[in-house]
Amino acid sequence: MASPGEHTDRTDPLAHSRRSRRSAPSVLHEVMYGHFHAAALRAVAVHRIADHLAGGARTPEDLAARTGTDAGALRRVLRLLAAHGLFHEDERGAFVLEEAGRPLRTDAVDSQHAAAVMVTDPMIWRAAAELPGALGTARPSFELAHGVPFFEHLLASPRDRAVFDAGMAALSGRDDEPVAGSCAFPEGARVIDVAGGRGGLLRAVLDRGPTLRGVLFDRPATVADHVLDGPGRAGRWRTEGGDFFTAVPSGGDFYLLKHVLHDWHDEDALRILGSVRRAAAPGARLLVVDVVLPGGGVPHPGVEMDIVMLTVATGRERTAAEFEGLLDRAGFRLHRILPTPALSSVIEAVAV
Repeated sequence: MASPGEHTDRTDPLAHSRRSRRSAPSVLHEVMYGHFHAAALRAVAVHRIADHLAGGARTPEDLAARTGTDAGALRRVLRLLAAHGLFHEDERGAFVLEEAGRPLRTDAVDSQHAAAVMVTDPMIWRAAAELPGALGTARPSFELAHGVPFFEHLLASPRDRAVFDAGMAALSGRDDEPVAGSCAFPEGARVIDVAGGRGGLLRAVLDRGPTLRGVLFDRPATVADHVLDGPGRAGRWRTEGGDFFTAVPSGGDFYLLKHVLHDWHDEDALRILGSVRRAAAPGARLLVVDVVLPGGGVPHPGVEMDIVMLTVATGRERTAAEFEGLLDRAGFRLHRILPTPALSSVIEAVAV
């Protein structure tokens, strides 16, 4: 759930030092009031303000009339978000949508509207508020807030599951092309996307070559809503529903695990890897797509996602050494770690 600014920091080694030179009260207050900034973002996302600014500048009065909101309150919220560069208030008091705010449009090619709604949803917000308790219990704060583990909650709440699935599709989807383009798949390879959601990554992989074949494996309800249809892919893919803790489809040349292992603590991650290893023949490739933390106190945008994991799940982001240890215990040999244009890297391993 990386923010646009994270990608800037990742490629700008001076960003951390510039923040360090700011006054301590300024930095403290920015963090202290951060949840109000997130609340403002949720307000404009819920009312789809960015959509109404697609055609150009509008006054708060005009926007309020179009969205059924209060013009005075809306002006104040937009003014706060303008300080982040998402909007801009012109000399007439009208607001325009800046490039940084464009992904808030629901019709943007790289729309993050659903992601903004998910990350600021009360389901997540309540869990974040219980983070102090997680420090004392070693349990995800989501369980403290809702009384059940995150994924059990999603199974019991169709509304929250829909919010989560849409948000994750938006967040994860922007990585599909960069990740697929960073890997080499030989002609005729069979690619099995384990817990692949609606199949965005598998679709991007299949589009890399006309002889590639694939299997999308996830919960039956999830794969039923797949996005694999399209010109040039007919007859080269199928879907399969199941539980990755029990078994995954066999016969793959490549197995994909995108943003899966970071959801689980080591023992559960090993159970998932064990299912993959039982299905994979020796020499098959495993491609784990996740953030790789540098370790050693080096600043990295992945630490934000690590706190998300502490909040909602039992997992965490891992260093290269930690990934290597997990893979070795599961019967895989780490081959290499490929950087991608996205926040995540590709950890490539071989079944031994």
